[in-house]
Amino acid sequence: MAIKTYKPTTPSRRYMTNLSSNDITAKASVRSLLIKLPVSGGRNSNGRITSRHKEGGAKKLYRIIDFKRDKFGIEGKVATVEYDPYRNCRICLINYTDGEKRYVLQPKGLNVGDTIISSSEVLVDIRTGNCMRLKMIPVGTIVHNIEMSPGHGGQIARSAGGYAQIMGRDGKYVSLRLPSGEMRYILGECLATIGTVGNEDFANIVIGKAGRNRHLGVRPQTRGSAMNPVDHPHGGGEGKTNGSRQPVSPWGTPAKGYKTRKKQASDKLIITRRKKGVR
Repeated sequence: MAIKTYKPTTPSRRYMTNLSSNDITAKASVRSLLIKLPVSGGRNSNGRITSRHKEGGAKKLYRIIDFKRDKFGIEGKVATVEYDPYRNCRICLINYTDGEKRYVLQPKGLNVGDTIISSSEVLVDIRTGNCMRLKMIPVGTIVHNIEMSPGHGGQIARSAGGYAQIMGRDGKYVSLRLPSGEMRYILGECLATIGTVGNEDFANIVIGKAGRNRHLGVRPQTRGSAMNPVDHPHGGGEGKTNGSRQPVSPWGTPAKGYKTRKKQASDKLIITRRKKGVR
């Protein structure tokens, strides 16, 4: 997908980029698959801000996406490719032969007119967009929209350009290399979709100006070092100081390298943890 640039009519316009919308084929969405989600603006039921730097952003409707892909044995045809304001990849409207319409994530290479199918027990073609259980997919295949528990719907590798690779089998489990680099076991009964999520150029977009982030629902952020000591651990001091301590959150939690993950029952299924970030 092409990255679109602009003439530098203003300073912010000089560096701002966006994605071309030439791949979008729909003029309107299916009304029955749209719902309005409440917007909290980062506030709880008492009206107090519990998540900072959030606001309502531009008005948008949520598209109901079929993450479960549970229409087994019924072939569907891609009718349109559409924009989804709630996610960074495109979505496809699928017209099934029984008359039902559903939205799915658009895999890279799946276009209008192509057909897809889901299968629970029968092996189908290893083709982009087809969905089947992990135990039926050959080792080395690239997959996305992967379930963590059978029947719960896809939870892994759903963002633009995301994918995981099947590395092997061990009894009832299948080992996957996830987008983060983590290696873990997933039950072979879980469903996954063949291919990579499309719109991989999303990572190359330059926001360019603050107003564009405001449309996304992001409010401005003030540096802790610009605050007073009563407001932030980094605050206070004469002139620009480093605070004489390691970087922390407003509540004192270390910001770099500190492990915050709690022990979970699924930890035993992790073969190797994800790659550590650069400190």
